[in-house]
Amino acid sequence: MALWLYILLLVVLLLLRVPVAFAMIAPSMAYFYSHNLSPGYAITSVLNGINSFPLLAVPLFVFVGTIANHLGIATRLYDFAKALLPRLPGNLAYVNLGTAIGFSWISGSALADAASTSKVQIPQMLKQGYPYGFSAGLTASGSLMSTVMPPSIPAVIFAATAAVSTGALFAGSILPAGLMAVGLAVYVAVWVKMHPGIAVKRPFDSGTLRRTSARVLGPLLLPVIILGGIFSGWFTPTESAGIASVYMLALGVVYRTLTLRRFWLAAKDTVIVSGGILLILGASNLMGQVLAREQVSRALGDWLASLTDNPVVFLLLLNVVLILLGIFLEAPPVILVLVPILMPIIGEFGIDPIHLGVIMILNLMIGSLTPPVGAVLFVVGSITRRPMAELFRGILPFLIPLGVVLLLLTLFPEIVTIVPTLLGLT
Repeated sequence: MALWLYILLLVVLLLLRVPVAFAMIAPSMAYFYSHNLSPGYAITSVLNGINSFPLLAVPLFVFVGTIANHLGIATRLYDFAKALLPRLPGNLAYVNLGTAIGFSWISGSALADAASTSKVQIPQMLKQGYPYGFSAGLTASGSLMSTVMPPSIPAVIFAATAAVSTGALFAGSILPAGLMAVGLAVYVAVWVKMHPGIAVKRPFDSGTLRRTSARVLGPLLLPVIILGGIFSGWFTPTESAGIASVYMLALGVVYRTLTLRRFWLAAKDTVIVSGGILLILGASNLMGQVLAREQVSRALGDWLASLTDNPVVFLLLLNVVLILLGIFLEAPPVILVLVPILMPIIGEFGIDPIHLGVIMILNLMIGSLTPPVGAVLFVVGSITRRPMAELFRGILPFLIPLGVVLLLLTLFPEIVTIVPTLLGLT
């Protein structure tokens, strides 16, 4: 099988909405058969793609996000933010953003964040007169912080694929996630200024703030435990994921919200999500074997080198490619296929792998907000049951601050590398 036929078959299967893992496995197996390669070797390649201790953090962090969702952690964060910001004009918009920031330290998944916060916040904003497009757009774009802010599941996958420190990548993601929050907050402030009729202030209630503060103390300690343990060297990111899972279960017992049914639903969701991710990981490793035999990495590197020898121009071109890929594919398969190809190339350009990881994840997440496939778009749309066109029109303005943040990260890599350097992780 020629490489062009392999790529054509892959694209056709993806356009036919065949699950990504099977769309990768089918042409890869056909390639192996046409080159008289052992099917056993192909199966071994799939298994080797998931036989990694760092990747054990993926299902564990998925479980943390799903159990937090079923325990009502998002509702607790929402109530706390609402009690904290009653006097702020347009307070519900900032409450929405604040809840997304808080939940991003826990879930590690934009889809989990979008699903949880959409059920709580969008109906409340609609009741207060906020337009649907703005409410849904803010919720969807705010959920992207979960995949940038540690603990980030795409960051775990990137670190395992690129053979870089997960802790360093987590540390490098903190300031970019903060910039995302600032960028979205600036847009919210501008929007509220232009819609003074909705910017209603409410009386401050210190009693409510004390009660809601006590209710979120437990969840807000989770990122301190995870990041504090990783950065201090007490445990690895994989071990931190296990500790975080036990901690969330303990919170459920303390709050008396953990029931056998909720545990079963969270476990089932974890198996479904993690199974899909791990199958893609294995299929991507098999696909990587095909690309390596065809020397795609060398050919692509030579082609990119012929376009420019400027690292900034290279990253700008890569941004465009990644956003386009993020429109049609989810982050894990893109990371798994492209990272082995890009690692030798960025070495020639002198680009830090941690810098590449952060901007790659942000690019793919911005792509997930756009049709026709945008996963976050469909999660919010399925929960609110509103037309996708209306939802996308609401999201469009939020792409501006996210794009500005992406441009800043591309032009100023120090934003990413300064924290890992100060912590001695690079």
